[in-house]
Parts: sequence; structure tokens; C-alpha cells
Amino acid sequence: MTFDSPLLDPTLLDRARRVRLLALDVDGVFTDGRLYFQADGVEIKAFHTQDGQGIKLLRRAGIEVALITGRDSPMVSHRAAALGIPHVFQGREDKLAALTQLAERLALPWEAIAYAGDDLPDLAAIRRSGLGISVPNAPAYVRGQADWVTERGGGHGAVREICDTLLEAQGHWGAVIDTYLHGQGHESR
Repeated sequence: MTFDSPLLDPTLLDRARRVRLLALDVDGVFTDGRLYFQADGVEIKAFHTQDGQGIKLLRRAGIEVALITGRDSPMVSHRAAALGIPHVFQGREDKLAALTQLAERLALPWEAIAYAGDDLPDLAAIRRSGLGISVPNAPAYVRGQADWVTERGGGHGAVREICDTLLEAQGHWGAVIDTYLHGQGHESR
């Protein structure tokens, strides 16, 4: 079972096949970009469960996942821990510096890195990565620098779209479907 990949361009499909690390901005990509605060000042974030499932599938396929965000939030730490995301950079406005540090630590070439972002602090990382990704809710000047703009918006399944596309491009999609058809893929997202 396959689906129609949004990456119809053979060059982009080739880039997707090389990805060994998916790095994501949080606010605006992994969430919808809105900041919610309770009366006591505690920040709340909403995460899409399908995005979480996509991340788990990527990790099972051997693709590393990282979160790089300019804000510090306990909610990001909690969500990363729940999904088993080992690489979390918070309070990092210079996304490219954080991504460079991670690439060196994992000994990955830039061609093996996909980065998804939605705003100015993400531009350099989008441009430097082997597959630069943005979302439709990003400003036009950010979307224009990306190799690929997802159909789904940040916080509304964009991360799942990225994960499914990478899995399909790398030939893992059939195994994913088989696992769930045979009842072995049930877990909390």
C-alpha cells in the first residue's frame, strides 16, 4: 500500500531518501504557533497526536529526530520524553548553530539532514539542510527558501506528512502498514 507522495520531483525524492535526521522547529511546525497561557502564567502547548505517531514510526525506521526551539518550555521536554526524542535544544534562537552541533555529534553530512521551520530564525537551517522544509502557515519569504512546503499546517499534521513522506521515500511504508494490519502497532501517541 502506498500513497501519492508530495515530493513528485525526482530530485526532492532523492534528497528524502538520504535523510537520517529530521530536525523540527517547535512553535509553528510541531505546534500551531500560538502560545497559550493560564491565568497563573503557566504555558500550555497543543500537539497533534498523528505527528507523535509519525515521529515514533521514523525512529523505528532508524531516522533520528530532534527538536530545536527558541523558547524554553517544560511542555516541550515532556512531549519529547513521551515520544522518545533524544535530541532537544531549547532556548536556541540560532537554529543553524544548534543543528551544526548535532550534525557534528552524530557525524552526519548536511545531505542526510532535513529541517522543518516556519520563521526567520529557521531560514539558515532550512537553506543549509539537505532537505529544507516549511509549512503553509509560514511567511512567504520563508516558504520561498524551502525545498518543500507541506500541505498541512504546523500543529495540524505537518510533521506527520513529513514523516510519512520520508518513510515512503525510503521504502519503509509497506512494513509500517503490515505492522499495523497485523495488530503489532498499538501504543499511546
